[in-house]
Amino acid sequence: MTRRLVQLYGGLVLYGFSMALMIESSLGLDPWDVLHEGLAKRLPVSFGVVVIAVGALVLLAWIPLRQRPGLGTVSNVVVIGLAVDASAYVLPEPDAVAVRALFLVAGVVLNGVATAAYIGARFGPGPRDGLMTGLVRTTGQSVRLVRTTIELSVLGTGWLLGGTVGIGTVLYAVAIGPLVHLLLPRLTVPASTTGPADVQEGGHGDGRPAGVRPR
Repeated sequence: MTRRLVQLYGGLVLYGFSMALMIESSLGLDPWDVLHEGLAKRLPVSFGVVVIAVGALVLLAWIPLRQRPGLGTVSNVVVIGLAVDASAYVLPEPDAVAVRALFLVAGVVLNGVATAAYIGARFGPGPRDGLMTGLVRTTGQSVRLVRTTIELSVLGTGWLLGGTVGIGTVLYAVAIGPLVHLLLPRLTVPASTTGPADVQEGGHGDGRPAGVRPR
């Protein structure tokens, strides 16, 4: 249990730090963070507060979908938002393109590590991932269709609100799946050491478990 808790919260903090690296690179964000940034530009609150608020609203959408949150789900809503604000506060804002590119690549790689660590702790999926699996179950549509629809919707909305879309958006989309696929088996706590209530069911159509998009 100690290892699982350390891995869960370490993964969530690292996830927030990786988000801050991508934000400071100014080279593009993943779809949900494009939405978060767009909202943060329009509202008198920080990026992290937007992350928490959106996560809480998405979690409310679980109610009609009859999804059950775990400790990791609730922790996800709060910890990532706090971690991204704290990380953005201490990180510099690089001007050199080479440094910005380094921030971007480091952010994507660390995001993959954080995702695998958080999911591997087996405390339940993030609110956004649970929304996807809930919609798949209730609508009968494919994971690919539901996930693509959700991500294109939040990406388009975030872009219209002023969120940053760029090469980082493409890099994240291409790299995050293979990174998590590689790292998840190495960071997953064996099922024999966890109780059945700790694990949420569901999955992505490519063989990854339900939490590959942990937010």
